[in-house]
Amino acid sequence: MSQLLLFNKPFGVLSQFTADAGQRTLAEYIDCKGFYAAGRLDKDSEGLLLLTDDGKLQQQIADPKFKTAKTYLAQIEGEITDTAIFQLSKGVELKDGITGPAEVLLVDAPQLWQRDPPIRKRKDIPTSWIELTIREGRNRQVRRMTAAVGFPTLRLVRISIGDWQLGSLEPGQWVSEEAF
Repeated sequence: MSQLLLFNKPFGVLSQFTADAGQRTLAEYIDCKGFYAAGRLDKDSEGLLLLTDDGKLQQQIADPKFKTAKTYLAQIEGEITDTAIFQLSKGVELKDGITGPAEVLLVDAPQLWQRDPPIRKRKDIPTSWIELTIREGRNRQVRRMTAAVGFPTLRLVRISIGDWQLGSLEPGQWVSEEAF
């Protein structure tokens, strides 16, 4: 039976077990042998990261050809416009091509843990929160998409991958479950 770990990756932690000295990695939080990340979450992003001991499951989750939905909460700089939301929902032109369409909703500021370090705040520039679901996995895709429509991402938290949810996991916590 395949095993799956649902991990709330803190800000500043790499999505791998080894790195150069001084870099924070998964090894700081997870001591289970034989598990590998199914996909990545960049160092500056937080939230749900799946790890599994099953290579086929890892590929099914991570490979873009399977179009696994990944949902994020993004705090963006400025008050997002309907035009920007429409652009994101249709796909955005990036240097590596047009993204697939995203599901985008303007949401109220969520109740999340404090980030360490906190995001920068500017007195005269408001922020907005969106919930964005993509089915691709390009490098820093959500950040590049929001920047392309004029609203840079300040904080990014992945809350679900497929049917798996972050739920009430605190940063650095993980739970194990049987995958199938």
